[in-house]
Amino acid sequence: MTPVASADVALVRRALEVARGAMATGDIPVGAVLVDANGVELAAACNAREATGDPTAHAELLALRAGAARLGIGWRLTGCTLAVTVEPCTMCAGALVAARVERLIFGAWEPKTGAVGSLWDVVRDRRLNHRLEVYGGVLAEECAELLQRVWRP
Repeated sequence: MTPVASADVALVRRALEVARGAMATGDIPVGAVLVDANGVELAAACNAREATGDPTAHAELLALRAGAARLGIGWRLTGCTLAVTVEPCTMCAGALVAARVERLIFGAWEPKTGAVGSLWDVVRDRRLNHRLEVYGGVLAEECAELLQRVWRP
């Protein structure tokens, strides 16, 4: 695997900024940023399950929806990169494949529910029609620290 580019580290830093917004609504602080092939930010979102009462309102899905709407060319996000603060779950990993996202960069590994290498590897499953380029563990300690704040007494 090639080293992570400084632009990718900057994307995870941006996702960390976005993630902090979830804490105001009592949501788990996960942030996601979607950029196009030129690095232009299309969308940024944080978890909003508590805020919206929507069990699917994960940061990744919200960013994918907003990014597709902004592009206005359909549901395919070919050439796009998603940066997220924590390893996506199976729902989000499946959405990344379905949306044809090209690259995924994530921070903290999620050993309990992670679907990009921890428990499963949905985004690189050879049985599916699309696979992503993945860079995990980018700023992992910073991303994990933000999540741990939620569960600390």
